[in-house]
Amino acid sequence: MPQTVKGVVARAKGAPVELLDIVIPDPGPGEAVVAVQACGVCHTDLHYREGGINDDFPFLLGHEAAGVVEAVGEGVTEVAPGDFVILNWRAVCGECRACHKGKPQYCFNTHNARQKMTLTDGTELSPALGIGAFAEKTLVAAGQCTKVATSDPAVVGLLGCGVMAGFGAAVNTGGVKLGDSIAVIGCGGVGNAAIAGAKVVGATTIIAVDVDDRKLEWAKQFGATHTINSREVDAVEAIRELTGSFGADVVVEAVGRPETYQQAFFARDLAGTVVLVGVPTPDLKLELPLIEIFGRGGSLKSSWYGDCLPTRDFPTLVALYEQGRFPLEQFVSERIGLGDIEAAFEKMHKGEVLRSVVEL
Repeated sequence: MPQTVKGVVARAKGAPVELLDIVIPDPGPGEAVVAVQACGVCHTDLHYREGGINDDFPFLLGHEAAGVVEAVGEGVTEVAPGDFVILNWRAVCGECRACHKGKPQYCFNTHNARQKMTLTDGTELSPALGIGAFAEKTLVAAGQCTKVATSDPAVVGLLGCGVMAGFGAAVNTGGVKLGDSIAVIGCGGVGNAAIAGAKVVGATTIIAVDVDDRKLEWAKQFGATHTINSREVDAVEAIRELTGSFGADVVVEAVGRPETYQQAFFARDLAGTVVLVGVPTPDLKLELPLIEIFGRGGSLKSSWYGDCLPTRDFPTLVALYEQGRFPLEQFVSERIGLGDIEAAFEKMHKGEVLRSVVEL
C-alpha cells in the first residue's frame, strides 16, 4: 500500500520550502523504498529551490542521504530490506557506450525510479537528483542504493554528494598520489573533501586557497599544509612560492568562477592538471590564451560527482572513516530537523557551516 510521510517541498522559485504530506508508492520493478535516517543540506538543494537547475516545480528536495531499505520491487538483487545504504544519483545502467567501454563512472544513461512520488492531491513531485531525501521515506531506483557497513548515517550520508565530489576530484579525476603537490581553490565542503582526499593518498604539499579565514582554518583541520587568503595576496604567485616556483602538480577549482579557474590554470606546474569541480552558472564565460593551453601541456579536466563509482568508492571511504583515516565527521557542522531547512540554507549561504545534516 502507498504510504503518506512528511517531506520538504519547494513549490515555486524562491519561495520558502514547506513541510508537507507526500505519498510514496510501493516499489515497482527495479525500485526500492528507503527509510531515510539522515540527509545533508547541499548547495544543489538551494539551486533547485531558486530555479537554478530547471523549472520542474514542485521539487522534493534532499539527495545527500543514508538510510535503511524498507522494501524492494520485482527483480531487485542489489539490495534487500534491512540493508544500510548510502543513496547515489549515478545508478549506472551497464548497457550504454560508457559502461561497455569499462568506464561506468561516466554512464550516460543512469537510472531513477520510474514511478512518481506525489502530494496528497496527486500533484507529481520532481525529486532532487532523482532522490528526494528530505523526507521520512523516499522511492528510488534500486541502483541508487549503495550498501555499506552500518555507520553514523549523518556522517556517511555526506558521501552521497559533496564529499564524494571533492575527494574524487582530487583522487579519481586529478590522480593525486604519494608525494604530489596540490592546491585547492575554494574551501567549502567540496574543497575540503579534496584536501582530505589528498592527505589520505599521501600528497606532501596541500595548499588551501580561499577569501574567508574561517574556511582556511577548516582546511587546516582536513590536512592543508599551507593556506592562502587570496584577498590579501596573489594566489598564483603564492602557490608558486610554495612549490619551488613551479606550480602545483594538481589544482582543484571548487568555486566555478572564471577568475578562480584562471588562477588554477596559471598556478599549475608544466604538464600539471587542472580539475574543475565547482559548478558554474550557464552564463559564465572563460577566456584563456590558446598558446598558453598549448604551451603548458598537461590536462584540463572537469569532475562530475568526483568520477566516482559508488559501489567501489562508498564502501572504501566508509572503511577509511571507521579506521580513523578519513575525518568525515568533521564535515557535520550541526544536526537539525526537517523543519529547520530554511535556516540551514541561510547559514550555508553565509558560509557559516560546512554541512547542516537533517536527522530523521
